[in-house]
Amino acid sequence: MNIALWAGQILLAAIFALSGVLKSTMSRQRLLETGQTGAAAYPLPVVRFTAICELFAVAGLVLPVLVGVAPELTGWAAVGLAVVMVGAMAMHTRLAVVRHKAAEWRNVGVNALILAVCVFVAAGRL
Repeated sequence: MNIALWAGQILLAAIFALSGVLKSTMSRQRLLETGQTGAAAYPLPVVRFTAICELFAVAGLVLPVLVGVAPELTGWAAVGLAVVMVGAMAMHTRLAVVRHKAAEWRNVGVNALILAVCVFVAAGRL
C-alpha cells in the first residue's frame, strides 16, 4: 500500500509541479495555446495564485513523509489539490456546455482521474 501511495504522490507532484510552473510563468495567451484553457475563465492573478498554491502542495506531498516531520500534511496537501480539481472540473464542464467544445469534456475526464488519485493519497495518508 505504501508503494501505491508513493506512486500516487509522485504522479501528483509531477503533474502539479509542471502545472504550477507553467501557470506562474506563462502569459495567458501562451497558457491557452498549450491547452490550459482554464486560464481564460479566471483573472490572471487568480491563475497565478492557484499556481503558487499548487507548488506549495507539491512540497507538501513529498517533504513531510520524506523527512518524517508532520507526515499528516501530505494527506492535507492531497485534500487541497482535490479541491483544486473539483474547481477545475466545474470550470471545464462550464466551458464544455457554454462553448460547445468537445475537448473540454476530455479535460473533465482527466481532472476526474487526477481527483481520484488525490482522494486515494488523502485517504491513505490521513
